[in-house]
Amino acid sequence: MKIKRALISVSDKTGVVEFARKLHEAGVEIVSTGGTMKAIQAAGIPVIYVSDVTGFPEIMNGRVKTLNPYIHGGILAVRDNPKHVQEMKEHKITGIDLVAVNLYPFKETIAKPDVKLAEAVENIDIGGPAMIRAAAKNFKFVTVITNPGRYDEIAEMVAKNGCVDGMTRMKLAQEAFAHTADYDTAIQNYLKEQIEK
Repeated sequence: MKIKRALISVSDKTGVVEFARKLHEAGVEIVSTGGTMKAIQAAGIPVIYVSDVTGFPEIMNGRVKTLNPYIHGGILAVRDNPKHVQEMKEHKITGIDLVAVNLYPFKETIAKPDVKLAEAVENIDIGGPAMIRAAAKNFKFVTVITNPGRYDEIAEMVAKNGCVDGMTRMKLAQEAFAHTADYDTAIQNYLKEQIEK
């Protein structure tokens, strides 16, 4: 599957601008959110704001921005299922072939001395895990990246072949599920500690 459109939305912006540049040079259209979009744009790389895809603004202090059928339909569509393809056409949903997402810094937040419960809760990511899990579930067609250390390798594959091979997509999916599982474990452990205080 040729990678034509990527969604990039990261808390940890390590290497993301260079990654976006390499994808753009390989002919990939980039969709992004808030701070990530600004960083990519500032580097002179063309980027589509997620709200221009969804037709809806980022609301509630960014709590709701990617939880939308234009995003999740684009990620979850089974590309060799004629019904899915037809529904994409009917609803004008463009496929998203690569998802690069890392999550709000929950562990870093709760590691701060005297962190308040409200601040910890505000750093529980919702849209990020939803996109990661959607892309990982659909690894047959979608490449998911949660680790910035993978950017160079994946960008090189896309530049060389226009796509990422199936085994690599499956490995990335496994990494993605491990990433969200670890994240959820940190959250539930923190809340358990608060209850037991």
